[in-house]
Amino acid sequence: MPFSLTMKAFLALPLVLLMAGCKPDAESPSATASKSGKPQVYVANYPLKYFAERLGGDLVEVHFPAPGDEDPAFWQPDDDTIAKFQSADLILMNGASYSKWVDGTTLPDDKVVNTSSAFSKDFIEIKDATTHSHGPGGEHSHSGTAFTTWIDLQQAIQQAQQVSNSLQSLAPQDEKEAIEKRFEELKKELTSLDERLLGLGKRMAKAPLVASHPVYHYLARRYDLNIQSVLWEPETVPDDKAMAELKTLLTTHPAQWMIWEGEANQESVTKLTAIGLKSLVFDPCGNAPDQGDFISVMKANVEALEKAFP
Repeated sequence: MPFSLTMKAFLALPLVLLMAGCKPDAESPSATASKSGKPQVYVANYPLKYFAERLGGDLVEVHFPAPGDEDPAFWQPDDDTIAKFQSADLILMNGASYSKWVDGTTLPDDKVVNTSSAFSKDFIEIKDATTHSHGPGGEHSHSGTAFTTWIDLQQAIQQAQQVSNSLQSLAPQDEKEAIEKRFEELKKELTSLDERLLGLGKRMAKAPLVASHPVYHYLARRYDLNIQSVLWEPETVPDDKAMAELKTLLTTHPAQWMIWEGEANQESVTKLTAIGLKSLVFDPCGNAPDQGDFISVMKANVEALEKAFP
């Protein structure tokens, strides 16, 4: 006796369900990639985002998922974000002990590019750093490898070169030359800023500087700057203990300028002015700036130092 229509529909149901189960979730990383048809690039920090977007142009989609109010070096992505990194076509990492979360997960080796590998023998090691906290990221220490590699602008050029090479490996043959041309333009801008900073270093002749945070190791080494650091935050007004510690530091390191990572609270600036210490901003730009981009921020940093040391 032939199957009834009802029985045929019943037997077809598992196949329908199986096909539905194979359909990509609209929110999954693979579904996102297939929508645009472009390679998906995930990055560890804002400088790499800037390099990838500027060099890749419209050829790739670049994702930098770290929140704007956290230091990307100490940010911990959730499981969904880690899965997106793992499903990316290219993962651009900073290296130099950046992205602490990587130690607790696995990323596909064939997709990961360590952009600072070319100068890894020149990393600066930090010992006996104090544990402290700022922002929503909780307590952390700057012990280990100094990771703000890109504020030595020659190292930034090498990182951008790695980004260029990686993007060219994803690009169609007829687009590789355009990526290389954009890299040469970026290199020219970074080289110009590097030369200005080298000139500043000579002019400053090792004048003592105090930094609000221990993130300027590569800047100091490349440009021969005499920097000692405290553990202050731009938004936090130093208390009496912090001021006393600073005054003690100034007895052996008589700086006239404090370098801040961002615009300092006006009350902090006033307290420093009262003890003869002026303030300037040199933003490392590890996270996306509120205004401008990586190059405009670096230009503003150089101009701030040039104004302080004409």
